[in-house]
Amino acid sequence: MPASSVQKSGFEKFTDKFTEVSVKIGNEVHLRSLRDAFATIMPMYILAGFATLINSLLLPYIFKGSELAKWQVFGTAVTNGTLNISSILICAMIAYFLAKNKGFGNAIGCIPVSLASLFALLAINFKVTPVGAKAAVTITSAITYDSIGTKSMFGGIIVGLLATELFIRLSKVKAFKINLGPMVPPAVGQSFTVLIPSLLIVTFFGIIATVLAAFNTDLITLISTLIQEPLRRLNTSLAGFLLIYSTGNFLFTLGIHQTVINGTLLDPVNLINMNENMAAVAHGKVPTHIINSDFVTVYTQMGGTGLTISLILAVLIVSHYSPFKKVVNLALVPGIFEINEPIIFGFPIVFNIPMMIPFVLSPVIGGIIGYYATAIGFVKPLSVYLPWTTPPFISGFLASGGDWKVVLVEIIIIIVTTLFYIPFIKIAEKVAKKSAEISNAEA
Repeated sequence: MPASSVQKSGFEKFTDKFTEVSVKIGNEVHLRSLRDAFATIMPMYILAGFATLINSLLLPYIFKGSELAKWQVFGTAVTNGTLNISSILICAMIAYFLAKNKGFGNAIGCIPVSLASLFALLAINFKVTPVGAKAAVTITSAITYDSIGTKSMFGGIIVGLLATELFIRLSKVKAFKINLGPMVPPAVGQSFTVLIPSLLIVTFFGIIATVLAAFNTDLITLISTLIQEPLRRLNTSLAGFLLIYSTGNFLFTLGIHQTVINGTLLDPVNLINMNENMAAVAHGKVPTHIINSDFVTVYTQMGGTGLTISLILAVLIVSHYSPFKKVVNLALVPGIFEINEPIIFGFPIVFNIPMMIPFVLSPVIGGIIGYYATAIGFVKPLSVYLPWTTPPFISGFLASGGDWKVVLVEIIIIIVTTLFYIPFIKIAEKVAKKSAEISNAEA
């Protein structure tokens, strides 16, 4: 058997096993529910991004002084109703989608139980600094936006998952069901059916809160300190981000959408960073997180996964191969809006060995350029959350709050990655022509 045949067989075995494991991870019910939940509340964060943009970019050009402060209540109000209740939104949505994805008949019933459990775990006393004061004071019988915002998102995720799992399991225990008979309205009867499971779950979380309060802490703080922050530091470091993102892109070259990996491991922590940047700008502070949701849209995903806007440009510049030209002409308009399935499956990228390399590595190039342009202070961290379908250049200008230097960085990334794509397109063109000749000869 030829060596090339053995190598091909080995590669196929690797890709088959990799695909199998990735699909299992992506379809795991808890991770799938997490993706569904984030997809549902995404419009809320986009709205918060536009409110931040209006408050920080548009209104200061129209109003000054006290009048500006009055009108900026708009952005504050929208942010409070979206960004600053992140843990509540994600907890409710995870409860619903986990129950739905597990086929539980009372998915809506999981929401109040999960929210009640989340609030039971919040700290009772909070330290706040009054307006105009220098020292913090302790308040009680109140909840701050800080305690239910992005700081406690992982708390909302974990409580939503755990409370829903307990509710589903306990609701199936016959001894816990209270049957009021057929004469009672269905909604009332169903609420009594799950009364005991609801009481047990909220009581359970109340006991946890009591025990932790004895040690001057609470579960949300512990989750944030021990889980959320270490995971965020790892996954949004440059090395961690590029490794995970590249793995997701490689998965796409095997025909499996990159969100199986990236949507699970990167989206939650990127969103937390994005929300904290928006909150910083809303309070007149400088955003600090370089890698966030907009970082992907602006620097690593122009034209879609694989930075395929550069692939399109490279084909238009150097290729004379008619099939490539036709695919690119069809893919150009969708590609401007970051939709690149026509390229992925039409060019194709999937199982196209020459094109796998630039598809996986071009976002790495874009990410490195965007990261260090920010790290050296040439541009600021992005702080206005945008829909991922925002076209290149418009995305950079809006995400930065109107900084044209970000657009310049995008142009540099596109030029560099277009040049990177060109030799691989020439190789892919030769491979395609040779394959066509062999097929025609066999026919």
